Amino acid sequence: MTQPRKEPPEGQLPSARDDIALDTAALRVLAHPVRLALLNELRRQGPATARRLARQFDLDSGAASYHLRKLAEGGLIEEDTGRGNRRDRWWRALHAGSRHDPAESGGPDGRAYTRAVALAAAETLRRAATQIVPVVADEWFAVSTFSDFTVHVTPDELAVLKGEVLAVLARYRERPPTDGSAPVVVQVQAFPAEGPAAPEPAPAP
Repeated sequence: MTQPRKEPPEGQLPSARDDIALDTAALRVLAHPVRLALLNELRRQGPATARRLARQFDLDSGAASYHLRKLAEGGLIEEDTGRGNRRDRWWRALHAGSRHDPAESGGPDGRAYTRAVALAAAETLRRAATQIVPVVADEWFAVSTFSDFTVHVTPDELAVLKGEVLAVLARYRERPPTDGSAPVVVQVQAFPAEGPAAPEPAPAP
């Protein structure tokens, strides 16, 4: 399942062109919010050790190492052999992002992965609320946003809306870093505001 490795220039992260389409095996590996959070951090910030990631995510170092090995077995990260020593192994992401089409794999594996994505996104927001918002520089705070909107659309219209939003993000993902730029997390969630209505109780005999 591992795609050919494209080495980015020294000091740069993988390009959005190197996104991986998740197959069933990768979906199963990522159906755990901790693994997804670790993978996202490696993709955003570059190589890191299990020890540093454990501190950052308040994990036992053994648990962090276990999840990193699972990600490596799934072809999503690899050991960065140019760094580290016997005590500290460094890990790096193999792809800039993941692609998953619920229309093609919406079974149990796809739904478990999507649940992990939602939980990881919620944890990212929690960390932003406690670790970023109180201390971020005024110039960044002024242009940040934590918003949600409710729109009324059909499934076909939601597919179009999603495609339009992702197309805008794709343009920005391909731009190289510039002076004054910094990694910014942009979360996109779109889902029905309510689940299916509960069935009416059967009339008493």
